[in-house]
Amino acid sequence: MSIVSARATRPNRWTAARVSVVWRNFDLQLVVYAALLLCFGLAMAYSNTATGGLGIFDGGSTFLRGLMWAAIAIAVFLVASAFDYHWLKTFAWPLYAIQLGLLVLTLAVGSGVGGTSRWVSIGGLQFQFSELAKVLMVVVLANYLGSRVGRLGSLWSILGAGILAGPPFVLVMLQPDLGTALVLGAILVATLFMSGASLRWLAVMAAGAVAAFPFIWTYVLADYQKARLTSFLDPMADIQGSGYQLFHSQIAVSLGGVFGVGLTNGAQNAMGLLPVQDTDFVAAILAEELGFVGAMVVISLFVLLLWRILTAGWRSKDPFGMVFACGVAAWLLFQLVVNVGMVVGIMPITGIPLPFISHGGASLISMAIALGVLQSINIRQGRAEW
Repeated sequence: MSIVSARATRPNRWTAARVSVVWRNFDLQLVVYAALLLCFGLAMAYSNTATGGLGIFDGGSTFLRGLMWAAIAIAVFLVASAFDYHWLKTFAWPLYAIQLGLLVLTLAVGSGVGGTSRWVSIGGLQFQFSELAKVLMVVVLANYLGSRVGRLGSLWSILGAGILAGPPFVLVMLQPDLGTALVLGAILVATLFMSGASLRWLAVMAAGAVAAFPFIWTYVLADYQKARLTSFLDPMADIQGSGYQLFHSQIAVSLGGVFGVGLTNGAQNAMGLLPVQDTDFVAAILAEELGFVGAMVVISLFVLLLWRILTAGWRSKDPFGMVFACGVAAWLLFQLVVNVGMVVGIMPITGIPLPFISHGGASLISMAIALGVLQSINIRQGRAEW
């Protein structure tokens, strides 16, 4: 009987040891910082719902939809964390094909405002596949560049990465979605740089992009895009047109002061004077209601989250994990800088959301996938030293 009992406990002991190893390598700080940012996002969704005259649990309310997307994002994060990230290298090319297919589908059947094609409706829900393209782009570039570390002094290897990023970039621009296209460009540049690509060839590519800017400005960008890109220089010049959003955004930020006017008490929020105040310009409402202190807390959480993302890359035993972490960090940092910059008037208005804070399921799910893969990298490496 005692022998049988000993054998029966061995699987349990092995399971307990396995769970202990996983938990030891699980980056709890990464989860905490992301969860706190998500709570700030739900607080903004609550404020927008309450000031809009709806009950917070009314069907279709911003807050209720935010709770739904948060629950889905948590489930997606857990699944991605449990998934062995090494398989992403095996499925990188099929994922690239899926990425292109979803973007083509968006152009074919997508809907939007003013003739754009950005959302695809499925089962009553709207999906923005260009958000999913961000994380898929990081996977594809991490696979390509990670397999070529040490050989990126060659122009052809760098051009190969550009060729991979080119079709998604063009398809997103055709929607048109300038903000997402710029994020894809930032991911490409950051992953190339952190992979050790030749600085000489990167400088040549940068010079080519600058030289192509007049052509892009004249023949690619629409008039409304040009107006949004230049309105931050002098929003008062067209206060009823392209400068309207920035003008009211700056008013909201200034009214917040040091400690803010309190959740749901923002005048710009209550009167609905700021368009897209729950998405692109949610940072302005956050600054109005939570003040400078609240805004600094949120920015500090982003900095801490970036630290944990880069730590995951540093811990990775293979180049794929390192490049993936750098791509996610570039994606998060670029959107943070551009979104906050456009709210205060030091960056052009490009329609880039603030991760976790802006209301939107596609953006949140994409970031949950990325953080889940990073947690998968953490679990399957040695314990962090710092």
